Amino acid sequence: PTGPTVQDMMTGQYHFHTIGWGPIPSGMPRIQSLLGDHGYVSMCITDCHPYFAPGANYHEGFSGFQWVRGQQADKYRTAPLDVSLPCDPGKVRESEKLLVPHLRNTVGRRYEREWFAPQVFQAATDWLEENAGRPDPFFLYVHAFDVHEPWDPPSYYVNRYDPDYDGEEVILPRYDRCDYLSDAELQHCRALYAGEIGLVDRWFGVLLRRLEELDLADNTIVVFTADHGFYLGDHGYMGKHTVLEPGQGWPLYDVIGHCPLLMRVPGWESRRSDLLSQHVDLMPTLCDFADVQIPEGLHGRSLVPALKNKVSSVRNLAVNSVPLPAEEGIRSYATATDGEWSLVYAGEAAPPELYHLQSDPSQAHDLCADYPEKAKAMHQQYVQFLENLDRWS
Repeated sequence: PTGPTVQDMMTGQYHFHTIGWGPIPSGMPRIQSLLGDHGYVSMCITDCHPYFAPGANYHEGFSGFQWVRGQQADKYRTAPLDVSLPCDPGKVRESEKLLVPHLRNTVGRRYEREWFAPQVFQAATDWLEENAGRPDPFFLYVHAFDVHEPWDPPSYYVNRYDPDYDGEEVILPRYDRCDYLSDAELQHCRALYAGEIGLVDRWFGVLLRRLEELDLADNTIVVFTADHGFYLGDHGYMGKHTVLEPGQGWPLYDVIGHCPLLMRVPGWESRRSDLLSQHVDLMPTLCDFADVQIPEGLHGRSLVPALKNKVSSVRNLAVNSVPLPAEEGIRSYATATDGEWSLVYAGEAAPPELYHLQSDPSQAHDLCADYPEKAKAMHQQYVQFLENLDRWS
């Protein structure tokens, strides 16, 4: 989930087996601190309010930071007292905790620039304009909470995908089996999600264009990624991994764990890579690009040698997991993949599942019974990965 993924990106260390959603241990090397020690000015711009929760300290080590207020459950506004939900509250995930504050925080917005993603990317654009003439190099870290739900982009973004819909707007759906939604509502949720992506893409494009206008594009590396995916009816689910009732949990299929990673490096030709990587690899990769010594003992590995074809790979296994160890009685899944095969595993709480990703990317056909030796080999790799975590850190 979001918090542990941000920790992984900043520190180059896995956190799912130690602190979960907790604060980053004070003094742990972070990319912003390492670059700062080598003359970089660093800036964090985000509307993701958990960064600034008491004790969270995700913004530690930046030269400056800016919090765009009001996103989702941010305790920003106390009025109006009464807000109208756009759908039956029974279809909403924690309506009083998550949706009501969001609706209160967004009362009265009118122009597209007032939505959260535009505010975040405009703030980043303004920072670039203000700092473009500095003699020192910069590290700009921009985290838009969108396309997390609630999905409520301007209507013209949604109408591209579902123009004739006239039902309820389930903008923050309950995490559950998706059959509580009608077919039309489920399709509209997909349109809302796609519209939110369109909004983020449009304003990220504003930031990229400003890099060019300020003559920064030719000497600035741009890295674009996400923290996780979302089930929009895939495998019968709506939401992310969660516990529906005692003993229940959701498998972590690729739609949740396979995230985009795009990098624009000046002077490099465009290509698509099948390189297996994880969020922990971003911190040492950025150190490598900046010619900053990579700290010893990281879980992450720089992708630069492999991207330059000096080595064939940086890891032979990638793992997606909820925080471990699991609470007693809770079915907690992890997924281990070597890029070709994927093992979905919950210990003794559920039968393992095995998928061949090249021939079955949607993971519809469990091959565990057909290839038991492959499943055992994948499990052995996963166990070795877990055993190595303490030795690496």
